[in-house]
Amino acid sequence: MSKGPGLFIDIGQKAKDLLNKEYTADQKFTVSTYTGAGVALTSTALKKGGLSTGDIAALYKYKNTQFDVKVDTDSNISTTLTFTEILPSIKTIASFKVPDYNSGKLEIQYFHDHATFTTTVGLNQTPGVDVTATIGTPTIAFGAEAGYDTTSGNFTKYTTGISVTKPDSCSSIILGDKGDSIKASYVHYLDQLKKSAAVGEISRRFSTNENTFTVGGAYAVDHLTLIKAKLNNHGRLGALLQHEVVPKSLLTVSGELDTKALDKSPRFGLALALKP
Repeated sequence: MSKGPGLFIDIGQKAKDLLNKEYTADQKFTVSTYTGAGVALTSTALKKGGLSTGDIAALYKYKNTQFDVKVDTDSNISTTLTFTEILPSIKTIASFKVPDYNSGKLEIQYFHDHATFTTTVGLNQTPGVDVTATIGTPTIAFGAEAGYDTTSGNFTKYTTGISVTKPDSCSSIILGDKGDSIKASYVHYLDQLKKSAAVGEISRRFSTNENTFTVGGAYAVDHLTLIKAKLNNHGRLGALLQHEVVPKSLLTVSGELDTKALDKSPRFGLALALKP
């Protein structure tokens, strides 16, 4: 693939990951292993509130093809096929779920040194179509996306964004929800490995005049331990501690507290991911 501007979904993704990824209020246990044939197997058990669920996933790669299938405790079977470089600079992704036969999707991604394009089409009788385009370089990129409902003939969404990426920082502005919201974010890395960082994000919804400002960060205590925290202007405080207990295996403890409603109990989450 090319070294171009990346996909539209990548705009603002680094700030989103710092503020949301790995934060959880659930209990999750994951075990991964590999078979002799090269199949990666992952078993997951999740307890969310009073509901417990689980799934088993298998991932197999052969040359330019990746096959991913997941079976959960509700008897749903999700399958994703990814083909890379069937044609130059093109990736094709087909996905579907059984027994929901209307969930099938086909996505085609095209990568160029100065642009990327994606098209996603639903594989059903009334397919929706999503299109994204990004132009620029790895340093600065402009992008847009649109969703179209072929049944009603209406646009379901349209979004535009810009991102600026430097060796020690990245920033983005996204105008979304059909022009009803705007979000700006900035991430500054504090070390060369980009494990320690500070992040700020401000969003506004014009229809409700609601503003949300969130600050957060991540700090690598050492090569095995990471601490993250975040706080927004609505008083939501979150923190997590992640430690590599054995190589590639992570234990994550996280919590969230509403500082404007201290009478409410804080929420805690625990995740353990074991890998060979």
